[in-house]
Amino acid sequence: MRRFRRPIIAVATASVLVLIQAILDPTGLLALVGWPGGTLQWQLGWSLAPYLVFLPVLLGVVWWAAARAGERFWTMFAGVVLAVLLAQAAACFAMTTDAALSAWAAGYVTAKALPAASIIAAVTRWAGGRSTRPVFDRGAVWPAVVAFGVIAPLAAGSWWTGAAYADLIPSARPERGFLSVAVAVVLMIASAWVCVRWMRRRVPGFLGTWLGILAAGALFGLLQSAIGVVVDDGFRGDLWPLMAAYVHVADGLSFAACLGWVAALAALVADRLRERRAVARTTDADTDADTIEPAPARRPVAVAVVAAVAAALVVTPVAVAAGADDAAADAASVPAGFLRADGDRITDGEGHDVLLRGANVNQLVDFYQPQDDVPATRPLTEADFEGMASYGFNAVRLGISWSALEPEDGELDAAYLAKIDDAVAWAEANGIRTLIDLHQDGWSNAPTAPRTECRPGTDPMWGYDGAPGWATIFDGTPRCAFTGRDISPAGDRAFEHFWFDTEGVQTALVRTWGELAARYADEPAVAGFDLMNEPGFGQTAPVTTSLLLGRYYDRAIDAIREAGAPQIVFVEPSILWSGLGFDSGPSLGFTDDANIVFSPHLYAESITMDRSLGIPSIVSMERQFDLARRVADEYGIPLWSGEYGYWGEPEDVNARMQRYADAEDAHLLGSAYWVWKQACGDPQNGIGPIGLALVPQDCATGEDAAGNEVLLGELSRAYPRAAPGALGSLEADGARFALAGAVDEPTCGLDVWIPGAAEPDVQTEGLTKVRLEAQDGGWTMTACAQGGDYSASAG
Repeated sequence: MRRFRRPIIAVATASVLVLIQAILDPTGLLALVGWPGGTLQWQLGWSLAPYLVFLPVLLGVVWWAAARAGERFWTMFAGVVLAVLLAQAAACFAMTTDAALSAWAAGYVTAKALPAASIIAAVTRWAGGRSTRPVFDRGAVWPAVVAFGVIAPLAAGSWWTGAAYADLIPSARPERGFLSVAVAVVLMIASAWVCVRWMRRRVPGFLGTWLGILAAGALFGLLQSAIGVVVDDGFRGDLWPLMAAYVHVADGLSFAACLGWVAALAALVADRLRERRAVARTTDADTDADTIEPAPARRPVAVAVVAAVAAALVVTPVAVAAGADDAAADAASVPAGFLRADGDRITDGEGHDVLLRGANVNQLVDFYQPQDDVPATRPLTEADFEGMASYGFNAVRLGISWSALEPEDGELDAAYLAKIDDAVAWAEANGIRTLIDLHQDGWSNAPTAPRTECRPGTDPMWGYDGAPGWATIFDGTPRCAFTGRDISPAGDRAFEHFWFDTEGVQTALVRTWGELAARYADEPAVAGFDLMNEPGFGQTAPVTTSLLLGRYYDRAIDAIREAGAPQIVFVEPSILWSGLGFDSGPSLGFTDDANIVFSPHLYAESITMDRSLGIPSIVSMERQFDLARRVADEYGIPLWSGEYGYWGEPEDVNARMQRYADAEDAHLLGSAYWVWKQACGDPQNGIGPIGLALVPQDCATGEDAAGNEVLLGELSRAYPRAAPGALGSLEADGARFALAGAVDEPTCGLDVWIPGAAEPDVQTEGLTKVRLEAQDGGWTMTACAQGGDYSASAG
């Protein structure tokens, strides 16, 4: 019985911990195995995976770790971390049958695994009886070490991608190039050499090697983090290096946990061969001791270096060739007059870069109405678009609601479609392109139901906007808010059903996108379609926020193209980007369509979690542009910010807006500010004396209040709406601006907005036919570029 004492205590501790977390966590997001309430759907395999897969794997590996590695706290700690990561990978695989995604997704539970491992290891060590702390022979280390490094570029999968990986941080992704792969493999081999040697002296055999590789994965992540502090601008007024370090370590741990068995197997085979050689040498020594020659001490090091170089040389060219751009749809296939994604730029198909700048319009969104006598939206009229045009806006992100578009399954509402038609026509008449945004916040406009008992830590909540009732599946989970509208057991559950297409809910929206896109397929004034505003993470990120989000996008894009619509499709990462300043996003290669744009919401230092918690910024406002561009470049598509905005004391807001404007110009980006008008009864606004918007509402009269002229002044600053060839630089402050670009062939496409009543004094080089024309609220400058470099400035 004594030999089972430690495993029994470890498993019992893990079980009690799981139970306590499930009781205390009101959302199921923070616990190892959550229970958000509601009805368990036994017929849906994915809903059972946390209980029928995660738990058995967790407890089984904890038992194994306690039996083999429970003599010491740190070895047991590593064993429990391995157990949690493997359990997560197994549960994700049961949900998706995607092994690569599931293995990478295991890293997402690192924040849960580390504290759980500390508790279980401490209790096991304290209550598990006397420890003898045995020391074992290391056995064959180098085969495991080399295997760990060599398999990295072969099985990169989704590891070492995303915002955390600056260009000079070595990673084992072949598309990063030979040097990056070679350095990464060397670092992985070195980390494994240190950690496996240490671990195998304390834990013997297969598990000892696996745990050593796990520790090596964490060490490799820390080495990447140290390099990142140097090459990724370090602590630039934010906590990003710490968050990036977490991502690096999580990637290293999940890679090692899910593939460390390969290295352990290599060590096991080598151990057996080593034992046979030892027996053979003993036999030979009995006959002729002089025939035995010691192995060169430096041979394993040479083998490791050769293996690292070989891995980089062999795998990198294959990956580069496979990554050649062979997209099904490219910029040349888009009809004339339509905008298109061309590499990392949005262009008009006539050799001109296009900057889309404007505002969000939420006046067609089907919001929950907190008070019957206070409207949740303001009427949308042509005057709104005339007003936006007077500030130089050339784009509007028009929010629409699925609940209003399709209140009955399979039937689009004709009256609502007419409202969208009017908005598109009014925008076009005022020189504004429309981006149609399927808006949702918190999944739907359903509030907390009467007599709902919210668990401690959550509160009754208003509804917001999104899906119709027929597409909303709550399973009886409470519609209660945890820290805000976007974390609700009911909302998370409804999103989970959408991602897994329960009862064809996702299929219905894909069909609807095809019908809506067909309506505007011949309308160049429609710049594109935003497939879902700030998608929710459901209950199993990153399965939902990466793999399944990408699958939904791919299906919707196919439906749009089958409907004959050639417009750009704008794809967003999940709500996590708005809350953290970064996210994983859809899996690389989620679609073969090239006419897409990456559209995160750049709310750093605004509505992100750090500001609400009163801690230093996780991602600074300036850094957020670098991170967003980094991810867009991985996809090989342009970047466009679909939302941003700042609220609070006027001086603080104005200072942040100016910083945002300077960074946006430096990155040559377009965006849409949130929001043009917002009614006093909008649930996002709260009901106060003045509505929050560029054009606020006086809640006492219902009329427009004084416009926010400081913000409007920043948004109205000079910018090129279209620039010949490639725009190279831009600086602007009000009517003062300086821009430069280059063009291969002569073209007359320069179109610059300049605000103000006074005629600007424009200086140009490389431009001809310069013309200024007065507009309501400012001026437009048009000109022709003759070829080569050109520039223009004023003020």
